[in-house]
Amino acid sequence: MDKKIVWIRADLLEEYDDRKSIVSSALEAGFTDIIIRAEDEQLKHLGRFNAIIYNDGDYILDGKKIGEEVVITSSKDQDFAATLAGKIENVVISTENWKVIPLENLITAFQKTITNLIVSSSNPDDAKLFLETMEVGSDGILVNISNPADLSKYAFLIEKNEPVCLNEVKITKIETLGIGDRVCIDTCSILEVGEGMLVGSQSSCLFLIASESLESEYVASRPFRVNAGAVHAYVMTSSGRTKYLSEIGSGDELLAVKSDGVARKVNVGRAKVEKRPLVLIEGECKNKKHSVILQNAETIRLCTKNSTVSVSDLKVGDCVLARIEEGGRHFGQVIDETIVEL
Repeated sequence: MDKKIVWIRADLLEEYDDRKSIVSSALEAGFTDIIIRAEDEQLKHLGRFNAIIYNDGDYILDGKKIGEEVVITSSKDQDFAATLAGKIENVVISTENWKVIPLENLITAFQKTITNLIVSSSNPDDAKLFLETMEVGSDGILVNISNPADLSKYAFLIEKNEPVCLNEVKITKIETLGIGDRVCIDTCSILEVGEGMLVGSQSSCLFLIASESLESEYVASRPFRVNAGAVHAYVMTSSGRTKYLSEIGSGDELLAVKSDGVARKVNVGRAKVEKRPLVLIEGECKNKKHSVILQNAETIRLCTKNSTVSVSDLKVGDCVLARIEEGGRHFGQVIDETIVEL
C-alpha cells in the first residue's frame, strides 16, 4: 500500500503544442510530477506541479539534482546502477529489453536504502509488472507517452490502493468518559454507507469508523464526514503511514476504506477539534486487546461485516471491523520492533 512515485515525461515530443497537451492531460488526470524541457518553463502556468527538468542524464527540480538515469544495455550497466543505491534520491532505469530477473536484482539492491528505484515504461502492462515484481516492486514509474490520450491507461497508478485486510474485533468493554478533544474530518469526497477511516489508540489495531452517510432522526447526513475520535488516536494515511488525528489538516491525503476492504485516497477539506463527551471502546482479536476512544453520540458508527453500528447501540460481544498488524511504528512508519501500546 506504499505510495508509488509517478513521473510523466512531457519533454520528448518535438512540437511545443504536443508537449503542452501532455502536461495539460497529466494535470487533469491528477499527476503532479511532470518532466518538461528547460525552455518550456511557461508550462508551469497550466497548473501547480513539480516541474522536473531532464538534462544529460540528470533530473533537476528547483535547481537541485534529484535523480540520475541509467540506461541498461549489459550486466555492467546493471552493476553500475546498483552502486548508486543509497547515494542519491532517485535512480531512473531504462532499457530496450526488460526482463524480470534483472529487475529483481535491482529491487534487491535498492531495497532498504534511501534511494528510490524508478523504472521507465512505455506501456501500462509493463508498468504494472514493474510495480509488482517480487511483491514490493519498484518504487516508481517513469511514464513515456507520445499521445496524451494514453495517460488514461495509467490512471491505476494514482487511483488504485491495495485492498485492506480487515479482521473482526469482539467488543469486550464500553465505558463512558468525561469531556475531551475529538477530531472531526471533513473530506473533499462523498463517502458511501459502510465506508470510513481507520482509527485507533494503538497502531496495531485501527478500527473502521464509518462516515456520517446515514440519515439520523436528529441530524441530516454528512456523507463527506468522518467523526474520527480523540486527538491522540492514529489514523491511516493514503501512503500506508499513520498520523495523529491532532496533526490532520486541509490537503492531507487519508485512506477511505469500505467494509469489504476496498480502499481509495481522499483529501481532507478541514479538520475540526472540539470538546465533546467521549466513550472508550475496547475489543479483542487474536488474543490481544485493543481500544479506540470516540465521541459519545448516536451519529458515530463503527463498521461491521454487513452494516454499521452506532456507539449508542454497541454491546459487549458485538463484532466490528479493524485492521490488525504486527510490529510497531516509528513516526508513523512500520518498523520491525516489538512495541506494546496499552
